[in-house]
Amino acid sequence: MRFTKILRGTASVAVLAAFAAGASYAGAAYAQDDEINSVDELVVTAQKREQNLQDVPIVVTSLSEELLENAGVKDIKDLQILTPGLTVTSTTSETITTARIRGVGTVGDNPGLESSVGVVIDGVYRPRNGVGFGDLGEMQRIEVLKGPQGTLFGKNTSAGVINIITEAPSFEFGAEGELTAGSDGALGASASVTGPIAGDKLAGRLYVAKRERDGFYDVKTGDGPRTLTSDQDQNFWTARGQLLLLPSDSVEIRAIADYTKREENCCAAVQVRSGPTAAILNNPLITASGEGVAPAGGPTFPMLPFSRTAYSNRGTGQTVEDKGLSIEANVDLPNWNATLTSISSVRFWDSTNGHDIDYSGADILYREANGEYGFSFDTLSQEIRLAGSTDHLDWLVGGFYASEDLSRTDAYNLGADYNTYLSLILSGGANPGMVGILTGSYTDLDPGPGTAWVPSGAGPTFTAGKSALDTYDQTSKTLALFTNNTLHVTDAFDITMGLRYTMEDKDLDTHQTNPTNNSVCPAAMFNYATNRWQNLPLTAAQKQTAVGVLCLPWTNPAFNNRITHQSSEEREWSGTLKASYRFNDDIMTYVSYARGYKGGGFNLDRVQSLTPGGFMPDASTHFAPEMVDSYELGLKTTWFDNSLLLNATLFQQEYSDFQLNTFLGTAFAVETIPELTSKGVDMDLIWFAPIEGLSFQGGVTYAKTEYGKFTAADLNDPTHFPALSLLPGAQMSFAPEWSSTGAVTYERSFGAMKAGFNLSAKYTSEYNTKSDLLPAGMQDAMTLVNGRISFGSEDDRWTFELWGQNLTDVDYYQVVFNAPLQGTAFQSTLQPSGNYYNPALDTQTYNAFLGQPRTWGATLRIKY
Repeated sequence: MRFTKILRGTASVAVLAAFAAGASYAGAAYAQDDEINSVDELVVTAQKREQNLQDVPIVVTSLSEELLENAGVKDIKDLQILTPGLTVTSTTSETITTARIRGVGTVGDNPGLESSVGVVIDGVYRPRNGVGFGDLGEMQRIEVLKGPQGTLFGKNTSAGVINIITEAPSFEFGAEGELTAGSDGALGASASVTGPIAGDKLAGRLYVAKRERDGFYDVKTGDGPRTLTSDQDQNFWTARGQLLLLPSDSVEIRAIADYTKREENCCAAVQVRSGPTAAILNNPLITASGEGVAPAGGPTFPMLPFSRTAYSNRGTGQTVEDKGLSIEANVDLPNWNATLTSISSVRFWDSTNGHDIDYSGADILYREANGEYGFSFDTLSQEIRLAGSTDHLDWLVGGFYASEDLSRTDAYNLGADYNTYLSLILSGGANPGMVGILTGSYTDLDPGPGTAWVPSGAGPTFTAGKSALDTYDQTSKTLALFTNNTLHVTDAFDITMGLRYTMEDKDLDTHQTNPTNNSVCPAAMFNYATNRWQNLPLTAAQKQTAVGVLCLPWTNPAFNNRITHQSSEEREWSGTLKASYRFNDDIMTYVSYARGYKGGGFNLDRVQSLTPGGFMPDASTHFAPEMVDSYELGLKTTWFDNSLLLNATLFQQEYSDFQLNTFLGTAFAVETIPELTSKGVDMDLIWFAPIEGLSFQGGVTYAKTEYGKFTAADLNDPTHFPALSLLPGAQMSFAPEWSSTGAVTYERSFGAMKAGFNLSAKYTSEYNTKSDLLPAGMQDAMTLVNGRISFGSEDDRWTFELWGQNLTDVDYYQVVFNAPLQGTAFQSTLQPSGNYYNPALDTQTYNAFLGQPRTWGATLRIKY
């Protein structure tokens, strides 16, 4: 009922806006495009109006339907192979997907942080990158806009935009079908139909797809209860229905409804390096099978060979449901030489996930896939634009409103091995009852004024079961007014001015509870504070570690039945100023300044600090908005009678209060880094060769993306600095200096038959995949290659394809992270190197989420 009510209210906005005026609209803009064969046919909507790519003073990588299909692009992660400077990674589930442009993106698994790279599908902004992840279906084109797009593209686009335009209904009947089979048990099918429904007034399109694939991790289940021995499989179906209504020559309305359901298992992780804790995890006291994790490699703990064997005793089932409706209405206003556009949307997205938190075969810490771990978004958005032109001015004004309800639930469950494992860790593997000793009673054997405390009785210990259960409910209201105008000073010289004023209010209600295990931490803190551990065989540093381990956030009773309310208000300006000069029809240069804004927010997690009274919850989890000033100098050129495009842009982006969400081994900490700078060059090339059917598209990005110098005093919580001490002045994680792509396509007809091939490749120089920049996270330089060979009828009635992804079977990391409760890397004292990392004292076990291995298969396409 709620869904229907919101749809009714939102749809009425679009329809009223659409019929507010009339005359002759330019009409039927949604006709299917013909194959592109020259540069002057490349159309983009980077400035919310259709323009030739070479007329837009923005760095845009435009990818056609044909190229996307040939390269096997079905989601935004596949898009990396065609886009230099773009990286997309996933972690604990496919819902935690992060896109980065020029090395800049939002790190971490916390939905409280909004994305630096915006994903927009058919004009509708998706609130997080992971929410936009999924089968994109039939695509007309994808535009990757680099640099802040703070004027025209909704919210939070401080690093760029992935603008996806799907195929619209056609008034010519057409039908397509696709069957795919591949390695790892991959099976897929899709079908679509389009055509007129009511003469030349109403057309429709329907697309449905179902895809399955076995997992490409082998899983050792250890103590169980997990029985599934593979992971990262695929199992989903999706549907998208559209209507295109042309009630008059002046009005055009496009309605899109879509639904996707995913029920999969994702994501286990493998060991990159097993540290000293491997001996304890493989101890029969902990894991009866002796297969808790990959065995350690000796006293120096070398990096392990690449293996797709994961250790997980708990399930990783994920369920994702995504559905929504959007209505776009365009009305031509000939008296103003303008077009009124309204885009209304409601979307509902929900995910739940199982999570083996310790990534081992031991039963230590986990989240169940029962709805107690996940998050959901209910969003409503409305954008209205009025755009027109005169002889000397292209103008646009508009408004944007969004209402977002974010709900997150989180639960920590202690496994049967939790207490024994911590006891062995804290006693150096010697005493499986150490927790009870640390929390127990002590007797003073010194009758005089001194003390000689010795243990006299065991205290409380951790019991298996639910230890923490939290809910976070955040509402966000955004209202923005914007304008973007291009003044044609002369036939060759243009000035573009854009401005946006954003008002954003957020409210967060948090309820945190500890159903069990509320006595261990207070007992440990009391004994530590009163020096009762004085005669235990523990150093001062080990005692400090012990109280910290026994008072981790999910067992700290200070969070029990804690109810808080936080709110924030932000009022920010963003915009752009560009000047472009066209020397002739083939050469244009431009200089631009843009200011981007990414909203602040709240860390939706347990956050605590050590105070004189012990570990206490932080009163505020708020973090500041992220701002960026960007400068570009670009050159766009066309050669050889519109057959060759060659563009180059120098850029420098200066971020302040960059929002870093980094995993510290037991929790995510959000810090605003004072300064981050990205500077370099982007180059794009498209060549339609004189040989019929041969084309090439590629590009190069060089980006020096570095943190500025900062100290502990510059952070929200100075105690986080040791774990971030490798960052000041260093190249950012996930930011290769060099990135290049190339895709060659050749297609030729032989009578009634046609054959072709495509080879797509991407090279990236080395980069670190850990947000704390520990050396274990380094990914070597690599080249990924996809290929496709096709043959079929000359009229495309049928086509058979053989394809392969990652043809050379390159092993690579998506993300490397510190295995929870399995060692330490950063020390408590400053090292001679100027940071808190000493490789000789690194006892950390490192885990990784890997990139997809080589896959291959065959596809049959049928068109009518």
